[in-house]
Amino acid sequence: MQVENRGKLGLLLGLVGVICFSLTLPSTSVAVAYFGTTVVALGRTVVAAIFVAVLLIVKKEKLPTRRQFKSLVIVAVGVVFAFPLLTSWAMASLPVSHGAVELALLPLATAGFAMYRAGEKPSFKFWLSSFIGALAVIVYAIHLGFGQLQFADLALLAAVIILGLSYAEGGQLAKELGSWQVIAWAIVMGAPFFIIPVVVNFSADMLHAPIQAWVSLLYLAIVSQFLAYVAWYSGMVIGGIARVSQMQYIQPFLMILFATIFLDESITWFTLVSAVIVVMAVLVGKNAPVAKRGIE
Repeated sequence: MQVENRGKLGLLLGLVGVICFSLTLPSTSVAVAYFGTTVVALGRTVVAAIFVAVLLIVKKEKLPTRRQFKSLVIVAVGVVFAFPLLTSWAMASLPVSHGAVELALLPLATAGFAMYRAGEKPSFKFWLSSFIGALAVIVYAIHLGFGQLQFADLALLAAVIILGLSYAEGGQLAKELGSWQVIAWAIVMGAPFFIIPVVVNFSADMLHAPIQAWVSLLYLAIVSQFLAYVAWYSGMVIGGIARVSQMQYIQPFLMILFATIFLDESITWFTLVSAVIVVMAVLVGKNAPVAKRGIE
């Protein structure tokens, strides 16, 4: 019973993380229009670093070991550099709904890397539900005319692969380093390299950006870049990387919902039907057995 409750807690924390992540593309779309790709993509880490550095000092956290540092490099490359940069660049030319559909492939990437890095072996039922969920979003994309790949599409697909690796690596590392510590150290590691590009690309005109642009940038820095990952990595530690990654199938449709609310993008009945199919796949997949290698 205790194991079952821990599993539910892991899924709940994963859901909280997904909800927070679902506002990332809408926020990026708003912020990029006023601050540009570089400031939005890298500036969020610089701002977040101030917050997490104070937290690390107050908590008197020990420095990561050399082995942990190597894993943190993988997390930092994906979480604080590649994903923010690639998505910020893509959101300068694509609608949020477009990006949301392609990011729906992230659970497959995460689960695939989890098999090799974390020693998890998803069952056939897990993979079947994963492919059904992925197929639903692909059909959705084709139906809306998103089938033709542009450079921005390739950027998003690259972001999916890189972030999938970072998720799996971070989820495994969080078991020994701690959930919030993983993303905190990754942010602190990356921020010094971003200060100069952010300062060079920041202009006085940006100071006059509207309040929604500043709120979006602060959301990206504090919530998307840090607090959401705390919930996400905690969920993966408790509930398992591959299983909790299934919650990401809900993310594209939450993104579309938030884009409708905050950006006035349209939503159709086909979108709602697709969302139902994907959520059903998640409900099946989250109950599928996930075994460790060598354990029958």
